[in-house]
Amino acid sequence: MSVTRNKQLLFAALMLAATASPSAQPEPGRKHIDIPRTTVAPELDGRLDEEAWKNAVRIDDLHQFLPVDHGEPSEQTEFYLMYDDNYLYVGAKLHDSEPGGIIARQLIQNAPMPFDDAFEFLLDPFNNMRSGYHFQINPNGVRLDGIFDKATDINRDWDGIWDSEAVIDAEGWTAEVAIPFKTLNFNIDNPDWGFSIARTIARKKEELAWSSYNRQFNPGTAGVLRGIEGIKQGKGLDIVPSLTTGHAQDFRTDDGDIVFEPSLDVSYKITPSLTGAVTFNTDFSATEVDDRQVNLSRFSLFFPEKRDFFLQDADIFSFGGLNENGIPFFSRRIGLGSNGKPVDLNAGAKLTGRVNRWNIGALLVQQDGGVPGVDAPILMVSRVSANILEESSVGALMTWGDPMSGQDNAVTGADFTYHNTHFLGNRSLTGNLWYQQSWTEAVSADEQAWGGQLGIGSSEGLAGNVTWERFGEAFYPALGFANRTGITHANVTLSHAYRPRDNPWLRSLFSFMDFDQVNNLDGDLESQQLFFRAAMLENHRGDRLSFNIFHGREVLFEDFPISPGVIILPGDYSFFRYGMELVMAQERVFAPRAQFFLGEYYDGDRVNMRGGFEWRPSKHFYAGINYDYNNIRLPAGNFQTRLVQLSANVAYNSKWSWVTRMQYDTYSDSIGLNSRIRYNPRAGEDFYLVLNHNFDAEGTFRGLESTANEVLLKYTRTFRF
Repeated sequence: MSVTRNKQLLFAALMLAATASPSAQPEPGRKHIDIPRTTVAPELDGRLDEEAWKNAVRIDDLHQFLPVDHGEPSEQTEFYLMYDDNYLYVGAKLHDSEPGGIIARQLIQNAPMPFDDAFEFLLDPFNNMRSGYHFQINPNGVRLDGIFDKATDINRDWDGIWDSEAVIDAEGWTAEVAIPFKTLNFNIDNPDWGFSIARTIARKKEELAWSSYNRQFNPGTAGVLRGIEGIKQGKGLDIVPSLTTGHAQDFRTDDGDIVFEPSLDVSYKITPSLTGAVTFNTDFSATEVDDRQVNLSRFSLFFPEKRDFFLQDADIFSFGGLNENGIPFFSRRIGLGSNGKPVDLNAGAKLTGRVNRWNIGALLVQQDGGVPGVDAPILMVSRVSANILEESSVGALMTWGDPMSGQDNAVTGADFTYHNTHFLGNRSLTGNLWYQQSWTEAVSADEQAWGGQLGIGSSEGLAGNVTWERFGEAFYPALGFANRTGITHANVTLSHAYRPRDNPWLRSLFSFMDFDQVNNLDGDLESQQLFFRAAMLENHRGDRLSFNIFHGREVLFEDFPISPGVIILPGDYSFFRYGMELVMAQERVFAPRAQFFLGEYYDGDRVNMRGGFEWRPSKHFYAGINYDYNNIRLPAGNFQTRLVQLSANVAYNSKWSWVTRMQYDTYSDSIGLNSRIRYNPRAGEDFYLVLNHNFDAEGTFRGLESTANEVLLKYTRTFRF
């Protein structure tokens, strides 16, 4: 089939989707509950003994969704809901027949808690079954939140302002949560919100929910919270000043600088569902450091976004279901220089939100010059999509600007995303179609890209996914991420899950196959990979044992310098590797893990060992180690790689924490130390003391020589009006 014919079919599909009518009402079979208004606000102390809670609506009809879908819960759970002009209130009474077995080891705000008892709830204020907010709390009163991205994935890096308290007692534990409506975007004329609530009983690996489907807990499977009316956002104005001060030292040049960086973020809700934001002299000094990665491929690696300014409403900018290669907008292209170091944003403006069925996003940024010879560039992104059918959308995106060169660059694209969480009774169906075109100054070669995906999901039995993509040789999304172009890419995954009933030790048996193939645009094979997880066994404690087989084929058309002094020559290479993996459940106080792979690698051999542990003796202390080792023997030469990550967290209480991370890798032969003391007296206010120190190293933590040091104090606070 010709390229022109392919494009015609793709555009026809997009236009057909665009003309479909949106679903006016949610599916009739969805659970629903009416929420009452209260005139008396409860005092948030984690206890449900105030009079106000007696008028709240009660939810106690929860069911298991893990391990048994819609099974009977082993413990009683009661949730209470009410609201006033300014807050949504959620109360929880989580009965436990063995309160001494409650697991609550996380004491650091906004940190993951997959190993703790917890309860969580989602809010879909637009009731569109595609987007929403996620809130989670553990028995220590620790908060964790996020926004739903691609309707099913949660972006945990989003950080909202809300309050919670929790208390463990002789009957289990209780909690109170207050969500300010100022934290949310919503349609003031829509009284019905998508909603569901869930509980985790960690020691039993048991998950309960009020509304779920096919073991899924997301906006597409939510019920409806009815009757939210007359709520307020105040003036809708947030002013967030920040001040960073400290000292930076470069030991190589013996230069030292005083750091004094004021910055300001201002956001204003133009309507309750549409937010405008501006930022001035933006500073990201308190942002969490990236995890280092070992790269044995020929292509650059992907690192996720962690900065708050770009994470607000980040789901609106997602495109075509793409996760890495081919993303037209990847916000980490902004605010990072050619050397990978942060670059201040002189100014930036963003408009995000939803108007009726339309999702709107626009971004305009001027960053400081981060590349030699390139003036401070102006960068723009715009995104619009429309909700169609019950859970699907169709949209377009455009970017402008290149932070890495002085050339003009633009990308335009259109996409259609399909979701059906109730396909064939107990499965979900997803699909994507997308098309992109880049325009780069003085480039006349093929700059087009398009692709599609179709997947059937199921938590039990068979599931699978098929993806096909094409990227032109000159396709260049300067504000996106494309680490491999001039190719066609095909991917097929197939999985099977078996969950036995009443087995005394086996919780699940899972098998998985992933086939991936890349050809150049002439049809010649470049890469082919087959990963087969023959079996992954999980017991009721959550420990997992898996057996894996990997087959790779790489066709090199030019030299591949895989390591300094080691070059793999052009040729057709085929190789097998075999491995096994053991991961102990994170709910354990001491949770080790180990992975071992060995076998062929190109025209030689490779041994890969990964391991580590997590140790949580109490809620006040955590220590962890990750170790990744490769021993590669090739005719061209032998080499080893090591990646070591050491972590230690100390938390006095839920307001004071000290998080330290040290990382070493053989590629850079360097060590990076990041240590942050955080005081969080309340949501929306933070004080940080940050130490960054870098060393050159002759080996793994040997022969250290200091290269740079930075000590910073940062204070930030949100003022709401």
